[in-house]
Amino acid sequence: MLDIGQIHRIEYELENDRSTHVVIAEAPGRIHFLGEIAPTGSSTIAPTGSSAIAPAAFTPNSLTNTGSTSNSSTNTTVNSSTHLKNGVYAGQSEIETGFFLSAAIDRYIHVAVSSRKDNSFRFFAADLKERKRSTLVNLKYKREDRWANYLKPAIYLFTELGYPMKGLNFTFCGNIPQHIALASSTAIETAAATALRSLLRVQMNDMLMAEKLKEAHLAIFGNSTPLADYLVTLCARKDQFLVVDSSGEEIKLIKSPFSRFRFMLVDSRVPRMGTESEISSRRADILKGLDHLTQKREGTSFKDFASSDLLEVLGNFPEQIRRRSMHIVEEIRRVNDAADALERSDLASFAKIIYHSHESLRDLYETSCPEIDWLVKRAQEIEGAAGSRMTGPGFGGCTYTIIRRELVDEYKKRLEEYERIFGFRPVIYEVKLATKARIVPEKRVYA
Repeated sequence: MLDIGQIHRIEYELENDRSTHVVIAEAPGRIHFLGEIAPTGSSTIAPTGSSAIAPAAFTPNSLTNTGSTSNSSTNTTVNSSTHLKNGVYAGQSEIETGFFLSAAIDRYIHVAVSSRKDNSFRFFAADLKERKRSTLVNLKYKREDRWANYLKPAIYLFTELGYPMKGLNFTFCGNIPQHIALASSTAIETAAATALRSLLRVQMNDMLMAEKLKEAHLAIFGNSTPLADYLVTLCARKDQFLVVDSSGEEIKLIKSPFSRFRFMLVDSRVPRMGTESEISSRRADILKGLDHLTQKREGTSFKDFASSDLLEVLGNFPEQIRRRSMHIVEEIRRVNDAADALERSDLASFAKIIYHSHESLRDLYETSCPEIDWLVKRAQEIEGAAGSRMTGPGFGGCTYTIIRRELVDEYKKRLEEYERIFGFRPVIYEVKLATKARIVPEKRVYA
């Protein structure tokens, strides 16, 4: 058991200094149940500060305060500029699109932050017992800083918005499983930004902070994290799914009908070394497919096209590009169909959609592997499973399975042969659908 508030005070010698305010925030991991990144006709990421991503004329006094929210209703006002009406958040638009069925999970990153009297930034990983440091002048990605790099976007975010920034102490720890695409790094960034927003008393709504975190990540790392990851982490509600359309920053909340089910994550333990080129290859293929589509039909993203358009327009295109593009278009349809099934509590239809999605990842997008397919098949054999699929970029990684609670032991038993067949021992996690990033009391004990 780790009391991160106490650890933070001991680390920075604040045990007897109760005048120093310590703020603690937690941010959840997340699962994308369905969906893929679907670039628009222009794949260029707008630079930091560009009006293509963020509304113009940001000043500290123009930002909107985050209101309190309820976990029990989807018809709740979240804040004055970005609101939830009939279960839908509405906001600004973005260059690169993503359309997902997602949820936050009850695995967290906790970040504690307090002010310093000097201009140094100190970082402490409580789990690893490691320390790093930086300054505002040197606030950039450094390979040797490893985990500490993910705390830097929060500092960059508020500095760029004009808030005076002296020294800060950070402590973090967490229990989100690593390297299986559950957004642990996004959770670090989000928890740090949530804590710093409270410490600095910044009035900023969650939707805007998601946008600014995406920009800050780009500035620090030189690459882009999907906006959908930040939106899920900052807008999730307990026991609810989110339909995330980051092209228009629209989020629809749907109450989970799976009260009698369990959400099981299985880490295949398949090494994913050297898969970056394969992932890049898929992205290049779908960009070529989209470019060909937009030359033949009016539209700027895959959401503007139907599967029939692909059959007609891409008929003479290389088969590989046609298959990749078909997966993206059909996955968009599956997100909509799955959302409709959840709203109707049609669990049989939902399960079929999930299984079809995995088959598409295997056959059209070709990012699955024998180990992952085997894990999904074992779930599919059990009557009472409501879907199983790979999640994450693929080529190993993790599957999720939604299964009736009385069948969990049977499901685990069916996985016992996995290590004998493939040589890897799978790791199984049971998770629940959780709420968004938030401030927690300093004395709260973190497990």
